[in-house]
Amino acid sequence: MAIAEIAVAAAVLAVGLVGVSAAFPSLGYAIQEGKQLSTATFLATQRLEQVRRARWEQGPPAVDELGVSTSRLAAPMSGAVTTFPDEPALPGSYAGYSRSVRIADCAAGCGGIARGDLRQVTVSVTYRPMTAGGGFAAAGSRAATITMYLAQR
Repeated sequence: MAIAEIAVAAAVLAVGLVGVSAAFPSLGYAIQEGKQLSTATFLATQRLEQVRRARWEQGPPAVDELGVSTSRLAAPMSGAVTTFPDEPALPGSYAGYSRSVRIADCAAGCGGIARGDLRQVTVSVTYRPMTAGGGFAAAGSRAATITMYLAQR
């Protein structure tokens, strides 16, 4: 009787171990995806803080270090100066991430708000996700996007 019980227990244990081992590759992928998304969110928040510190004052003299994007594809400009240029490749340990800032003037309306002393800032950080095998995905990208409104001082 003891040998039969041991054989059944070993079979149940083997089935359990196979199930657990099959879960580990997807678990590793989920952890990596979470790490990449957290990093992208950190980088977006970092750039948003830089934008938030820029001066935009009525004056006199009037100061505009924010600028406005002329389209969804254009970096913001103030006069002939790009205020927050696109960063297609970030340096160092953030290689594989890119960052862009878009600023819309809300005088014509931003999300139902129409005020000339308000601008909508959108920061996007894009990255290539990892595959379950640990390499980078062949195609496609993911992004973390943060939006904030800034009022003129």
